[in-house]
Amino acid sequence: MADQNDKQNNNRELFRAMGLVTSIGVDLAACTVGGTLLGKWLDDLWGTRPLMILIGLFLGLAGGIYGITKLLKAFGFGEDKKQS
Repeated sequence: MADQNDKQNNNRELFRAMGLVTSIGVDLAACTVGGTLLGKWLDDLWGTRPLMILIGLFLGLAGGIYGITKLLKAFGFGEDKKQS
C-alpha cells in the first residue's frame, strides 16, 4: 500500500513539474510575441519602424518575466524556509 502511495506522489510531482515548465514557456512566448506584434502594429500606424517593435519586444519580455515570477511564487518557489 505504501508503495502505491509513493508512486502516486511521484506521478503528482512529475505532472506538477511538467505543468510549471509548460506554463513558463507559454507565458514568456505569448508575452514576447504579443509585445512584438503590438509594436509592429504601432510602427505601421505611426511610421516609426523599428522603434516600436523594439519597445514592444522589451516590454513583452519584461511582462513575461514578471508573469513567470508570479507563477513561480504560486508554485512555492522563492519562499524562505527558515529552520529554527
